[in-house]
Amino acid sequence: MKYTSTRGRASALGLSAAIAAGLAPDGGLYVPQSLPKFTPQDFGDCADLPAIAARLLEPFFANDVLANELPTICREAFTFPSPLNALKTAGDHVLELFHGPTAAFKDFGARFLAACMRRLRAQETKPLTIIVATSGDTGAAVGAAFASLPGFRVAILYPDGRVSPRQAHQLGCFGGNVRALRVAGSFDDCQRMVKQALSDEALRAQAPLGAANSISLGRLLPQMAYYADASLRHFREKCIQINFVVPTGNLGNAVACVLARACGLPIGRIVLATNANRVIPDFFSGRDYAPQPSLATLANAMDVGAPSNFERLTWLYPDAAQLRREFVAQSVDDAGITATIRARYENYGEVFCPHTATAVHVLEGLRAGGDRDSWAVVATAHPAKFEGIVEPLIGRPVLVPPSLAELLARPAHVDPLANDYAVLRAILASD
Repeated sequence: MKYTSTRGRASALGLSAAIAAGLAPDGGLYVPQSLPKFTPQDFGDCADLPAIAARLLEPFFANDVLANELPTICREAFTFPSPLNALKTAGDHVLELFHGPTAAFKDFGARFLAACMRRLRAQETKPLTIIVATSGDTGAAVGAAFASLPGFRVAILYPDGRVSPRQAHQLGCFGGNVRALRVAGSFDDCQRMVKQALSDEALRAQAPLGAANSISLGRLLPQMAYYADASLRHFREKCIQINFVVPTGNLGNAVACVLARACGLPIGRIVLATNANRVIPDFFSGRDYAPQPSLATLANAMDVGAPSNFERLTWLYPDAAQLRREFVAQSVDDAGITATIRARYENYGEVFCPHTATAVHVLEGLRAGGDRDSWAVVATAHPAKFEGIVEPLIGRPVLVPPSLAELLARPAHVDPLANDYAVLRAILASD
């Protein structure tokens, strides 16, 4: 399997080379030259998530140096569950992706990427710096995955004052080879500087860099696995496809679901839920794609005004009219988020984080419009990470899962960073 750039102006690479590069030289994102096709029966002997992941990803790793290691990588990375549970409302489910070390869905891709990179860098003597922009959850997942890993350093950029207090603590709690930088700007500013660094050939010659955002195939591809697992479990039990409402900001999690469906998994409709940042909903309502400065919202991990993975959507569906026919995207403002969190607890005893609440709100709208199909909302983070928002709305404390409690008990340190690439470059060059 070879991988090409979404912009079509870079040489095709094998998977390991594409993972190591992160961003293509032309500024595009790597995508597979073709997609494998599966049927549910192809997974008949796969009993758990690691086995399903290995079967699904095998064609993507074909003829790569990591191919023989793939089953072991999957077992090493996916050590926690992704349960598909029924909600109290008929036909509704929740795909819980927050049972990993940092209580967010990003743990799946980050741990898989680290398992790949550890093998790819085994013979290297010069440390590799993993640089990542985060709107809240990615940075902690990457920090946890690479913490204390020999031969790696991590630089986490996050927007100062625009993540929850517990998210901020997580980002700074690793120490050692993981450095957290609070940027005087937005997530889009952090993402811009990361892309500048990854495109800076002179810097990369001096200080090797790697990517860990969803621009990296090592993060994106494994995220298909939990959609495959959930859809197969539902199909085996009900003999019907399941539909997903995916809360999204940078579109990585959503594109993973789209890719899983394109590979033949029993997934029906995919609806995208965003917060008040309306770039994606505006496009799907018929407007031109027009990135905007991001707005700060309660669902801060989705505060993205220039979603990188939009390029991968347009690679899959190059005709804009066809792309708009394939998906629906809806925006939920802070008032809708708070009302949903409060009402679902009062009516059903269910507790959701602000991001998951956007998906629940959108699903409730589908039900109100008469939709009776089988749906799952994707729960991207544990509500305990947003206790300052959730607890006042439900009137009680949210139990902190043990893995998150362990991180919160550590001391944390974060360094300030000006919204200036030259300053970041100097830091990366000196490490």
